[in-house]
Amino acid sequence: MSIAHATAHRHRVSQAVLTGLGGGLAIATLAWVSDRCGWPLLMGSLGSSAVLIFGYPDSGFCRAKNVIGAHVMCAAAGLICLHWLGPSAPSAGLAVGLSMAVMLMTGVVHPPAGSNPLLVFALRPGWDFLWTTALLGSISLVLLARAWHRLRKPPPILIHHAGE
Repeated sequence: MSIAHATAHRHRVSQAVLTGLGGGLAIATLAWVSDRCGWPLLMGSLGSSAVLIFGYPDSGFCRAKNVIGAHVMCAAAGLICLHWLGPSAPSAGLAVGLSMAVMLMTGVVHPPAGSNPLLVFALRPGWDFLWTTALLGSISLVLLARAWHRLRKPPPILIHHAGE
């Protein structure tokens, strides 16, 4: 293995570890706040969101409006189908299909949010799931990811010229 290859590999590994640390700390923070406040801020799809927004923050799928908007729209689709049509396989399928269509029509696409209707059908929550878990959970995750990325960004190098 060449020195350049070994150096690149070490850099990739260290970046992956730091990314995992950031995502893990964010999820742990949401779990801690949920426990302390009694607000259910976590759902399984936020784990997938953490992979994307911590690992690929420049992806269009990771823009704040995509993460938050898609989680809310897809949770709403699940809740509407569950509460209006009842807990059945066809209504669960309709909720996922509706979520996909709405994300694609609006251009607010975040793939992990596509699982929200399935979570809704598995958990059968009330309408508060939309505001606490989908909205506050996704906003919190986005804010924690932004803070993590800002902390990891190296400070600018200031060059002072002689005589200044």
